[in-house]
Amino acid sequence: MSVHSFSSASATVWLTTLVPVVVQCVVFLRWLHRRMRNDEITRAFVRDIATNHLPHIYNALQKIAAQQGIELDETPLVQFVDLSHRNRRRS
Repeated sequence: MSVHSFSSASATVWLTTLVPVVVQCVVFLRWLHRRMRNDEITRAFVRDIATNHLPHIYNALQKIAAQQGIELDETPLVQFVDLSHRNRRRS
């Protein structure tokens, strides 16, 4: 057996092992990035709904209740719990 055929076979084995591993890592990193981006978009959407639209919805609900003669409790305040920055100092 020559040295050249041994190195060629060894390179083929390494190549057939390395290519699927690299492809799987790239696919995983793309999935992870997409998942993190979707979480950011969802978080921004929920914050927008709570800060911009919810007060208008409560206002309309109070007007409808006043027309119907129904007394409503005071509207709740929107409070956010930021779990991603728990250890950050408050200034």
